Amino acid sequence: MIKNYIFNNERPFASKWTVLLIDLCIVSVSFILAYFIRFNLSFDFDVQRLWTQLPVVVFLFFGAFLISGSYKGVVRHTGIKDVYAIFNAICLASIGIIAIILFNRYLNIVEGFTIPLSIIIINSLLTFITLTSARYVFKIGYEHLLNTNETPTKNVIIYGAGESGIITYNTLTNHSKMKVKVVGFVDNNLQKVGKHINGVKVYGKSILTYEFVRFNNISEVIFSIQSISPKQLRTLVNEIVDLPVKVKIVPPVEDWINGELKVSQIKRVQIEDLLDRPPIEIRNSKVAKDFEDKVIMVTGGAGSIGSELVRQICKYNYRSLIVIDQAESALYDLQQELKQAGFFNFVPIVGDIRDKNKMRVLFEEYRPDRIFHAAAYKHVPLMEQNPYEAVKINVAGTKTIVDLAVDFYVEKFVFVSTDKAVNPTNIMGATKRIAEMYISCRQQEGKTKFVTTRFGNVLGSNGSVIPLFRKQIEKGGPLTVTHKDITRYFMTIPEASQLVLEAGAMGKGGEIFIFDMGESVKILDLAKNMIRLSGLHYPDDIDIKITGLRPGEKLYEELLANGENTLPTYNDKIMISKVRDIDYARTRTMIDELCISNLFFKDNVVKLMKSIVPEYISNNSDFCKLDEKKLGNSKGESKPEIPQLNN
Repeated sequence: MIKNYIFNNERPFASKWTVLLIDLCIVSVSFILAYFIRFNLSFDFDVQRLWTQLPVVVFLFFGAFLISGSYKGVVRHTGIKDVYAIFNAICLASIGIIAIILFNRYLNIVEGFTIPLSIIIINSLLTFITLTSARYVFKIGYEHLLNTNETPTKNVIIYGAGESGIITYNTLTNHSKMKVKVVGFVDNNLQKVGKHINGVKVYGKSILTYEFVRFNNISEVIFSIQSISPKQLRTLVNEIVDLPVKVKIVPPVEDWINGELKVSQIKRVQIEDLLDRPPIEIRNSKVAKDFEDKVIMVTGGAGSIGSELVRQICKYNYRSLIVIDQAESALYDLQQELKQAGFFNFVPIVGDIRDKNKMRVLFEEYRPDRIFHAAAYKHVPLMEQNPYEAVKINVAGTKTIVDLAVDFYVEKFVFVSTDKAVNPTNIMGATKRIAEMYISCRQQEGKTKFVTTRFGNVLGSNGSVIPLFRKQIEKGGPLTVTHKDITRYFMTIPEASQLVLEAGAMGKGGEIFIFDMGESVKILDLAKNMIRLSGLHYPDDIDIKITGLRPGEKLYEELLANGENTLPTYNDKIMISKVRDIDYARTRTMIDELCISNLFFKDNVVKLMKSIVPEYISNNSDFCKLDEKKLGNSKGESKPEIPQLNN
């Protein structure tokens, strides 16, 4: 019944007046016990005088409690501040008692009112011990009743016995709705190992074994170490990733809500936290100066990269921000997000970059100074089956925006490309390379500064492998990997967006900026790590299925094409690709032909694309048959034949 009252009663907190009454009763009992202790547990004292003194003592403590507010604390959450308030109240009341005794000696206000100093001291000690003990007993009893609830207790280990670890412990244990038991702390500092914090033992990391975890029924290991680098975190996580536990992490102090850690902020370690390279940080940024009082346009502004570009641009002092996307729902969500964040100086527009008339109207109305072109179709297998749509968006759509940028004398145009444009093996990569080439053609006119950014896969973006793996893990697997040796370069969405903004600021026109993305990541290893970070085992809990390369997919991505090399920039993580020379007049003629022709004839479309991009060799695709003739021609002819499409 007591437990039901605690969990179901509409007023689970004890009234402060009830707490005050109990405290006064404790004071009364402590004062009487002080006399018994002083006189060796006998009645060798004036009992009548005791009853005369007791109301005065209780009254003084009543006033002291009111002044200190010690009775206002929630007893179940008693902490050091509550104990401090009790101490202040006892000191204040004791001083009051001594003051009355001194006054009474000279004024004789109360006949015979005198209390030995030893009684006052004993009473103060007894009262302090009893009041704090009562609160502690109530707190322990309440926690015991909570732990006997039907919900099982979750045993955790906190990795880090520093200040952050102690705060994490307090946050977990004081959260009444969680059944958490901290089994121990783990720390690499040998001086802390073997000691206790809040009654919890500090262990060395050597105890994190399968046997220890199973014996103590540990379900989570929470990393609570401030200022830990991704490399250090990766090393620590790799040491325990094979254990049957979930791995979580406490965010940095600056991310805590109002300076206090909340249980909801303790999140699972994400695969993004374990990148095999240090995070990219843009320093000495020229972006703020470049955006000053400018009209900025972002196409594809509701997509993964586009939306993050918009979020970061909103923080600068621009004149106006135009956000274009054909996805109405995604654009609406972004609009609401920005408004809630306090950003209002932007114009969301639902529009298709293939609509030349609509785009021209927008250029005439807003006259952009900067354009970030992120609108594109990017899914390799889908585009392999739909080359018409790929060309219309990635080539013709880009051509429309590029042409308008030149016509309206836009200062800078930043194009978001991909590493799949390098030696492309699929329709998507080839269309992005053709867009790069068209931009190079228009750059020669010198009216607009065209800048291209080229980077690898983006972690967490729409359609990327990370969200796919997460969904497959939620469904119990298996995880699907196309090839056991396939690798990819990875970066986070904020990193990709910073690169695009920085490239736009430093670009002088005609550059292709690429990232120093470190080592490529093996997708099979990525899948195994995601299974482990979910607290599961491969292959016992979740298996990995090799499905075979998809149409147009290649094993290894590249950031530089054949014949390209790089030049450094002031940021050692960003380089400029020196691309091979192309025949601008002939290339532009072929791209114009590609954009205006009837594109429903797949083979003819791909033939022309392969003529525009000689290094485009299909892989695991229906279009591989077109490469045989192309390769034969390249041996015997100086230039490949341009196929004629039906208009």
